[in-house]
Amino acid sequence: MQFGTFNYPAPVNEPVLSYAPGSAEKLALKEAISSLKKKTLDIPMVINGQEIRTGIKQSIHPPHEIKHTLGHFHVGSKKEVNAAIAAALKVRNAWANMNWEARAHIFLKAADLLATKYRFEMNASTMLGQSKNAFQAEIDAACELIDFLRFNVHFLSEIYQQQPISSPGMHNRMEYRGLEGFVLAITPFNFTAIGGNLPASAAMCGNVVVWKPANTQIYSAQLFMRILKEAGLPDGVINMVYVDGPTVGAACFTHPDFAGVHFTGSTGVFNYMWKQIGENISNYKSYPRIVGETGGKDFVMVHESADVDTVVTALARGAFEYQGQKCSAASRAYLPSNLAPAIKEKLVKTIKTMKMGTVENFSNFVNAVIDEKSFDNIASFIDRAKKDKKAKILVGGNYNKKQGYFVEPTVIETTDPKYSTMCEEIFGPVLTIYTYPATEFEATLKILDSTSKYALTGAIIAQDRKAIELATVKLRHAAGNFYINDKPTGAVVGQQPFGGARASGTNDKAGSMLNLYRWLSARTIKETFNPPTDYKYPFLKEA
Repeated sequence: MQFGTFNYPAPVNEPVLSYAPGSAEKLALKEAISSLKKKTLDIPMVINGQEIRTGIKQSIHPPHEIKHTLGHFHVGSKKEVNAAIAAALKVRNAWANMNWEARAHIFLKAADLLATKYRFEMNASTMLGQSKNAFQAEIDAACELIDFLRFNVHFLSEIYQQQPISSPGMHNRMEYRGLEGFVLAITPFNFTAIGGNLPASAAMCGNVVVWKPANTQIYSAQLFMRILKEAGLPDGVINMVYVDGPTVGAACFTHPDFAGVHFTGSTGVFNYMWKQIGENISNYKSYPRIVGETGGKDFVMVHESADVDTVVTALARGAFEYQGQKCSAASRAYLPSNLAPAIKEKLVKTIKTMKMGTVENFSNFVNAVIDEKSFDNIASFIDRAKKDKKAKILVGGNYNKKQGYFVEPTVIETTDPKYSTMCEEIFGPVLTIYTYPATEFEATLKILDSTSKYALTGAIIAQDRKAIELATVKLRHAAGNFYINDKPTGAVVGQQPFGGARASGTNDKAGSMLNLYRWLSARTIKETFNPPTDYKYPFLKEA
């Protein structure tokens, strides 16, 4: 029972460590990597707080060193998913009725554990399991995940304080309940922070969760699950299962207590899930919440007034950090004819300085793509471009999977603004550029807006304020996160709430109050202190 009003002020974003030569954090991270590589983990599912091992194992290898084995995870079936649902529903009432400050402190403690005791192990797990360099792991697995936990506590406390007005003789109040049922969290490989936030944000709101991480992110996901348990998360609140998509869908989307799905992944998968949910809508106790962040074909629009060095840096970082495997990665760029030669020349020179290799060598800017399926898909786009008269490889274009899934940072130049690599999501280190007549800026904005079905992130680079304003207006619906004179990646919790529309998702803005509202069901309570005892109103009397 609460005996006070508890205040959780806005936190400060977790500082990003530099990992400079000779720094304590660099030495600690290298030691964590070395330590993890000496172990071979046996990774169970976690259902009702218990470790579940089926004996059916799948191995985990670093994408950049495929001959090394980091561990094995136990593959589940519909049986384990049903057990996870049952475990979640069993504790739902107790979790929903727990005092808010008690729930909040679990996640705040998890954030502190991440920031201190587990920071380097979590970063090392992400580097090895998902092939991220030290900086990309730091801003993701440490800083962003810590920020999600701390800021969401603050945002939720702000929501709880939003109350209706009351008239004399009565009092109105609003309570924000968790959903009636369980939430399914399906998380991607590319961000450890997303993997942690999707189940944790729903649970923070009083919901119980079945969590299915991507197989290629299990290595770091299992560590976050252990951190939550150490922070005091009760058994059964979040249950982690390792199954394929159809299996989890068959169990969850047909269950009457299915209350919502928190998803990040491909547009095709999200569309299919939505269809399944629609087909089962009459079976549910309530209308499920469907929250998804899906694909992107993110753009950089360059005006004739742009600074060349700003453009080159935005493209080099935006397209090739984490091998272009960010939902927000720059994958198409529109260059004005007056600047295109200088931009292309400097961009090619810049990319040729990028080193590619394993994550253990901190001088490598580029590492491996996530798995063989992704590698083969990216290679197919590059091969088609090499043969197409409408396309030309300016730099890169090579790939090799003997030691790991390595694809060179590649820039394709096309003469067709509707060329396939300007339209289709590749999810790899491939940037396509198109040069437009510098005098046709506004017309090119229209082409940009109509080229892709996605609308996740985008950028305008210009020094002319009128051009910036025009692009901001004309591209209003082309991106949910829009950047001016910057790369279209790097959203920070509390600063740039993240999400897009069109085929990029439901735009429910992770890292803001908007997302948390989706996991709450409001109830209005009116209490009358002096209730009427006669149905008659004064207007009924004639005199």
